[in-house]
Amino acid sequence: MKNKFVSIVAAALLAFPMLAHAAPVKIGFINSITGKEAQIGENLTNGAAMAIEDLKAKGIQVELVKEDDGGDPKNALAAYEKLVTRDAVIGVVGPYTSGCANVVASRADQYQVPLLVPAAAKEEITMKGYKNVFRLNAPANVYSQVLMDAVKAFKPKTIAFVYAATDFGVSTVKTAQENAAKMGLQEVANEKYQQGQPDYRPSLSKVKAANPDLVFLVSYDADAILLMRQAKEIGLAPKAFLGAGAGYTTAQFAQQTEISSLVVSATQWTDDVNWPGAADFGRRYKAKYAKEPSYHAACAYEAMRIMVETASKAKTAPKLRADLKAGSWNGILGPVKFADYAGFTNQNNHPMLVQQIQNGKYETVYPAQFSKKALVYPFKR
Repeated sequence: MKNKFVSIVAAALLAFPMLAHAAPVKIGFINSITGKEAQIGENLTNGAAMAIEDLKAKGIQVELVKEDDGGDPKNALAAYEKLVTRDAVIGVVGPYTSGCANVVASRADQYQVPLLVPAAAKEEITMKGYKNVFRLNAPANVYSQVLMDAVKAFKPKTIAFVYAATDFGVSTVKTAQENAAKMGLQEVANEKYQQGQPDYRPSLSKVKAANPDLVFLVSYDADAILLMRQAKEIGLAPKAFLGAGAGYTTAQFAQQTEISSLVVSATQWTDDVNWPGAADFGRRYKAKYAKEPSYHAACAYEAMRIMVETASKAKTAPKLRADLKAGSWNGILGPVKFADYAGFTNQNNHPMLVQQIQNGKYETVYPAQFSKKALVYPFKR
């Protein structure tokens, strides 16, 4: 009788193979759902959600365990440790900010659970030789390099820096200073600020007095809007405002048309590039969420897609790490390969783009092979 029962069960599994499938792969997702970066965090949440929906439509099941770090590195580390020790995830996507991603990355090899960073830019994250840390987006040095390249033909002579005292701000400006020096630009002002201040006019007035050709800014969303509003109030009008991604690439920023017009920004993604599915993702995102996607949404989508697709085949954390290292993908962020180069480990060598807000809309203006509009220079109120 026992053998007959076993035979019946085996026959049922053969007839209905879905019954034999293991439980869905379990993946963690750390994001800034609340806190100062919550608006940008919402873009990552939306992008990841679209990836999960698309994967499920393909029959790839995932149990996603979400954690909110509030933009605080201590919370991000606690979230990662919970995910890998209590929730038993085999891979984690996130966190968003450089400060959070940097501290979590420092523990990934200890716990041996792969971390795929979708959008944090501090170079150090993938420069410590961590075997379990992978990054999809381009690091901070590329932000500044692509912006400098975009304006090089106009032969600016001077530059000023205004930036948040965050890991992202400090690391991005450090590389921007190096790239500016290579271009022969003279630094005439350097204003570092603490996030969330109500009044940036004293710092902006110092910049105005220096009369720079370029003002290079690194800010998250709320600060970006306030800085540009107060820059207009005091009459700061360089030949170009260069925003290093983040707060200068969001729908909320573009909507402030009286202050955002002609601001130039570096970005990881736009919906008018010829990467597979990029335009379709942009259309679907706008239809679903009634707003333009930022590059953060695209990065989260692609990071989640790559992580889940790979994990669904790997099944274990060690195999997942090996498959992420060996694999290659092509999607809405173009070709993806986690390589070791120029001091980086498991870093995707991703090309960045430059966009400018023209007539209330982000337009790709650099590099030439991706751009449909010319960069407007000099800046005019």
